[in-house]
Formats: sequence, structure tokens, C-alpha cells
Amino acid sequence: MFGSELDSEHPFDTIRAVARTRVRRRGIAILAGVGIVAGVWAGPVASAIARSPRPAPVSSRSYVVRGGDTLWSIAKRLVPDGDPRPVVDAIARANELDPAALVPGQTLLIPTHA
Repeated sequence: MFGSELDSEHPFDTIRAVARTRVRRRGIAILAGVGIVAGVWAGPVASAIARSPRPAPVSSRSYVVRGGDTLWSIAKRLVPDGDPRPVVDAIARANELDPAALVPGQTLLIPTHA
């Protein structure tokens, strides 16, 4: 058409051959990298699995909720000069309750470290 024939066996003039050693080295490097990442990741996972699932025993006392009580007011009574936020969190955790779900007459466990 334009005065030249198309060569179907060499459409891009020259094709560079891929060296097999590069391919092997790249594969080995990727495999080694994945192995290192897996080893680093497995350490914390294994230590987390090995930990005891039981929480450490905590001594506690009980408190009976009165009308109008909130976790904040109970915590302020327990630590009048301190920050009540950690105490509120400890009471909620120890009793597995929603802070807004207090009922008069309900008995709460108060951790002594709170």
C-alpha cells in the first residue's frame, strides 16, 4: 500500500529477550520479603494468642443505686478531689453496663482500684 511489505514475524523490529535469572531473582526477592513480613507479623499475633483470656481478679465493693444517681455522681462521691472519668469507666467496665442505664435499687460492683 505504501510501498513496503509488513513483516508479520518481526512487528516491533527487535524484541529483547528476558533473562531467566532476573525473573528467578525477582521471585526469590518477593518470596523473601513476604516471609520477613509474615515473620514480623506472627510474633505479636502469637503473643496475643498465648495470653491468658481470663482477666486478673480485682477486689471490689458494692454500691446500691439511689434515685437520681449517675455514674458521674457516684464517681464524684468516691473520689471527691480526683478526676471521676477513670472511675466512671472502671465502674461501667466492671458491671458491663451502659452509663445511661442505671436503675434505682441496682447493685453495682465498685473496683477498689477505681
